[in-house]
Amino acid sequence: MDLKAVRAFVAIADAGQFQKAAADLSLTQQAVSKRIAALEKDLGVRLLVRTPRGAELTIDGQVLLPHARALLQAEERAVAAVRPGERALRVDVLGRRAATAGLVRDFHRAHPEIPLDVVTLFDADTAVAAVRDGAVDATFRAVTMPGRRLPDGIEAVPVLDEPLRLCVGPDHEFARADSVTPAQLSGQRIWMPGNAPGTEWAAYYDELAETFGPSIDTIGPNFGIEALLDTIAGSPTLATFLSERTPLVWPADHDLRLVPVCDPTPVYPHSLLWRRDNPHPGLAALREHLLATRPRLTEGEVWKPAWASVEAEHAR
Repeated sequence: MDLKAVRAFVAIADAGQFQKAAADLSLTQQAVSKRIAALEKDLGVRLLVRTPRGAELTIDGQVLLPHARALLQAEERAVAAVRPGERALRVDVLGRRAATAGLVRDFHRAHPEIPLDVVTLFDADTAVAAVRDGAVDATFRAVTMPGRRLPDGIEAVPVLDEPLRLCVGPDHEFARADSVTPAQLSGQRIWMPGNAPGTEWAAYYDELAETFGPSIDTIGPNFGIEALLDTIAGSPTLATFLSERTPLVWPADHDLRLVPVCDPTPVYPHSLLWRRDNPHPGLAALREHLLATRPRLTEGEVWKPAWASVEAEHAR
């Protein structure tokens, strides 16, 4: 159905005259008549009849009118959803089960009046390009992995250093440990099939492995977190890294353990990235909320890659 013809039909229904509807639409009366004729032909019914006083709806026209209004309202919502300056604040959280998704949920609870769209983009290059091009207003990333730099005009500020926990099954040697040190993980097999080459999280765990000696196993295929946890629960040797901020639920009989890692505590460094000249009014509110509520690690030493530490200092 041609929405221009639908708009002309609604305009005539509201104005009661072809001539006034044409003026309201900035069209000629002939152009409006052609649109109505085309709409009636498409539908196979008569929608309007001309009278000495103007135009009146037929019964079919009366039936169509509320649906026509709904179509135009849907069009307006669709356009507003993507039009710069009018659409909702659009934020990439990487994954809906990631800790960064929780940060955005907290922001929404604090500012429900700010319209919000949440998207998930896979890798940093795609996310940064989307920020640069204005397709998204902000993204959460670990910046910047070796060999990369942020494009000019892209700003970054640290918002969450996420402590890692060692996730093991009940028969693993660390299952009953109160905590473990990174040094104790040397030689341990850490299964992370989602660590795709070239991603910032793969770069993070590669450096963690080089620094402390665990074996990061990325052998797939990656069937998702549920399948990963099923395997970890039944293995006396496999482990993986998770966070207490990751919203996961597993069967009680898995008896999985999240063991703190400390001295130092490896943290995954999340930063908020945005384009410096982005005028979206919700963006400043998001930044202010994240900085005001940023968790502070006050106990013990932490570890993160040198490239993340340097970027964090620069971003401040």
